[in-house]
Amino acid sequence: MEEKKGVFTIVNDQGEEVECEILFTFDSDETKKSYIVYTDNTLDEEGSTKVYASVYDPTGQDPALLPIETEKEWLVIENILSSVQEKLDEANQAH
Repeated sequence: MEEKKGVFTIVNDQGEEVECEILFTFDSDETKKSYIVYTDNTLDEEGSTKVYASVYDPTGQDPALLPIETEKEWLVIENILSSVQEKLDEANQAH
């Protein structure tokens, strides 16, 4: 199987393999954890692309994606997502 850069496969709650695309990763000085933000390229009820986030091990020693456990972590991720979306909107307006 050919491995595509920035793509990985997860097994969902129904036991089905789902291909996901990595949007970006980042480390938080605040939480001292590394996060991966990704999508399975499906849409929600409003037609927006569904985006997920998990804690991950950037060294690759532990391939498991771990759940985000605290409200503080979600706030850090939401702030990063908002910042990224603003930059994308600015870039799109510049064209």
